[in-house]
Amino acid sequence: MSVSLPTRHVALLIETSNAYARGLLSGIRRFVVERPRWSLYLAEHSRHETDFSWLEGWRGHGVLARIENEETARFVRRLGLPTVDLSAKRLVPELPCVETDDRAIARHAVDHFAERGLRQFAYCGDAQYGWSTARAAAFAELVRGRGSEPHEFAMESSGLRSQDRDRLADWLRRLPHPVGVLACYDIAGQEVLEACKIAGLQVPDQVAVIGVDNDELYCNLTSPPLSSIQPDAVRTGFIAAGILDEMMAGHPQRPGVRPIAPLRIATRQSSDLFAISDPLVAAALRYIRDHSDRAVTVSAVLQHVGLSRRALDYRFNRFARPHRARRDRPGPDGSGHRIPHLHRLDPGPDRRTARLQTRRVHGRPLQTPHGTVPRGLPADHGLGLSRGKE
Repeated sequence: MSVSLPTRHVALLIETSNAYARGLLSGIRRFVVERPRWSLYLAEHSRHETDFSWLEGWRGHGVLARIENEETARFVRRLGLPTVDLSAKRLVPELPCVETDDRAIARHAVDHFAERGLRQFAYCGDAQYGWSTARAAAFAELVRGRGSEPHEFAMESSGLRSQDRDRLADWLRRLPHPVGVLACYDIAGQEVLEACKIAGLQVPDQVAVIGVDNDELYCNLTSPPLSSIQPDAVRTGFIAAGILDEMMAGHPQRPGVRPIAPLRIATRQSSDLFAISDPLVAAALRYIRDHSDRAVTVSAVLQHVGLSRRALDYRFNRFARPHRARRDRPGPDGSGHRIPHLHRLDPGPDRRTARLQTRRVHGRPLQTPHGTVPRGLPADHGLGLSRGKE
């Protein structure tokens, strides 16, 4: 005869207001699917919520919490239940904690920028969050390891968004350019991109920007779209739930942080730059990139940069070719940064169109900076150039 296991009542002190926290909740849900005897208690709230009156009279068995402030820390201690922390702030250090590996986040960003030829690095952080402070420290150490000096900006709210954005724009103007900026999370990344507009700085050519969390709403709300490092929030939530399950079963767990590596970098236009010393070659590549959703004529590119075809070919071979070998290596997320071939055009059998030579990188065809083959080209071709009326 099967023995019915008791129901475990678990409170989730996790905000529902951002993509990372919702990822944690998705991971917890996956665990609950395997443990249907769990009963969850969750209220809609923000990151800084301190009103837990909805748990008054609750008789529970365990807590999964993002302990981001002292009020939450005191509440968790007062409950006296098995608890797993999901915040890097570590306000209750005696608890086990499962959190994104902030050093791995910083390493992804530094490698991403360096592979694109950048030698200047900056960090935009928010000191009120422990994970931001940890990422800043790791970022600075990794940058110094490459022989560069990191730059850092601390976001502080004055209560006036326009004033805060102007201060950020002033900092961005003073940076050496081109520079790669890691924003501590996607909301900060959005602020950096908007401040670049105020400062009159081109993104990504003068300032390349990466956020963290890969929140699709924020990343695609910006112009240009924001590149972002995607943490493995689902796995983090799943592992935290498993640890809590063991604690509720009477098996003590060691305190300390269990770091979870991020999944990948979602590269979008904000960091998809061509860090090439020749301004005319860089301008030609930017023009092709920015018009990759339509047929780009050779004459249009030449007119844009004011060069003859022979002169552009010469400059491209001299300045862009050395970047290819370095940039076509896979990055931390397994993808290579692709520079198109300009020196060899295939006029095609009917002599009416010319296409850039296909280049396969790691077994995949050349793609546009947006990761897709442009409309109207076969799948085995990269970025297309139509001769038009030449």
